[in-house]
Amino acid sequence: MISRKKKLNGPGKMGLLFSLPAVIYMLIFVGYPTISNIILSLKNVNVFNFSRPEAQEFIGLSNYVELFTDANSVMSRAILNTLIFTVASIFFQFIIGFILALLFSKKFPASAFFRGATMISWLLPVTVAGLLFKFIFASSGGIANQLLMQLHIIKTPVDWLLNGPTAMVAIVVANIWIGIPFNMMLLLTGLTTVPADIYESAKIDGANKLQTLFKITIPVIKPAIMSVLTLGFVYTFKVFDLVWVMTKGGPINATELASTYAYKLSFEQFEFSKGAASANILFLILFVVGMFYIKLINAEEEVM
Repeated sequence: MISRKKKLNGPGKMGLLFSLPAVIYMLIFVGYPTISNIILSLKNVNVFNFSRPEAQEFIGLSNYVELFTDANSVMSRAILNTLIFTVASIFFQFIIGFILALLFSKKFPASAFFRGATMISWLLPVTVAGLLFKFIFASSGGIANQLLMQLHIIKTPVDWLLNGPTAMVAIVVANIWIGIPFNMMLLLTGLTTVPADIYESAKIDGANKLQTLFKITIPVIKPAIMSVLTLGFVYTFKVFDLVWVMTKGGPINATELASTYAYKLSFEQFEFSKGAASANILFLILFVVGMFYIKLINAEEEVM
């Protein structure tokens, strides 16, 4: 009986041993910075007392309260802008990515070439893409204005990045262009898991293209769709470099996101504790979304 217990415990101990490096990595590079950032957000640390720990007063949740109540704070607007930016980007990324996935799931001449060509926007560094779209939406000589004027849609150049609504449109368009290949590839992978005989049976039964799409394709690749939407939300909600290169949160906070605001608080205004609090709010939102995603995945596995 004792030897049997040892045999049963052996693989468990070996599994713990193999997972130990990952646990140590997570504790050092994820756990420690996260806890340190939480502690920092509960203090009053700024440029004057940053190097003097004894002068860093513990103030509890005051930084969080001040972010939403201070007249000079734009945290509420930054979160709203982030939600608008995220939802608009994900909606169009998913729709266009899904259409392209359906297209490239079919075999036709040069399909591999065009599929690879669509990956360019994903492979480019985000800062390069940001600079590219900054030039595209430039007030003078920008491709967007030139094209719209040639088509007689507008008569005078639009100051895309100098007006609040149009600046938001510009960064959303840029982010959509960057994210389409990610959506396409994940959905295309999901489409390869749909058995061909199901489509053949549906065709024999007289199902048309739309019925096949909504009754077979979408339900079968639902896990892939959930992954795309959740990961897309996480990646988009924390976008920083694209917006910083194009608008830096301007004009007048019109494109200020939670990520850019946290950066400004910490490295421009040197309010390190408020910056940490802003980053923690962003982390909390993404943590809730992540837990929701895990719950959905577990529910899908239980059903299967």
